[in-house]
Amino acid sequence: MQVIEIRPRTDADLPAAVDALRAVHLADHYPGAWPAEPAAWLAPPDEVRAWVAELDGAVVGGVALVPGATHTQLAEAVGVAADRLLVLSRLFVAPAGRGHGLARRLVGAAVDEARSRGLRVALDVKEESSAAIALYESLGWTPHGTGVATWRTQDGRHPAIRFYLAPEA
Repeated sequence: MQVIEIRPRTDADLPAAVDALRAVHLADHYPGAWPAEPAAWLAPPDEVRAWVAELDGAVVGGVALVPGATHTQLAEAVGVAADRLLVLSRLFVAPAGRGHGLARRLVGAAVDEARSRGLRVALDVKEESSAAIALYESLGWTPHGTGVATWRTQDGRHPAIRFYLAPEA
């Protein structure tokens, strides 16, 4: 039987998380452009909290929450004041960890944390990310329109994105 654990990420987890993220990037092109400093990308300075998913003791995924204050386009789209919003960010599960419900559990940990703080959770996702969209919709996240990303893909595009809001408790 495989051992699965979702737990808060520590600095010591970052090298293994970067390795898992690299596997995701090679398989799925996420993130769209490989960051110059992937550990810093995984742990942005404004991060509220982050988790990793472990499968048999190996880090195979992660997720983070960041403040809504710097995501005004998203806050407007979902109709929640930016100071009442946390943004689900950096969700990934390496191919080696897929099929175990880890993405659902990572999202659940982040949503539970936001709810414990009395805050809502939202995210944006590329329109072409059908697997991610299916995940969020299966978890009851509500779509709130579309827009154009402020960030660029590896080929320099600003992709079309969808905005989602997590269900209230």
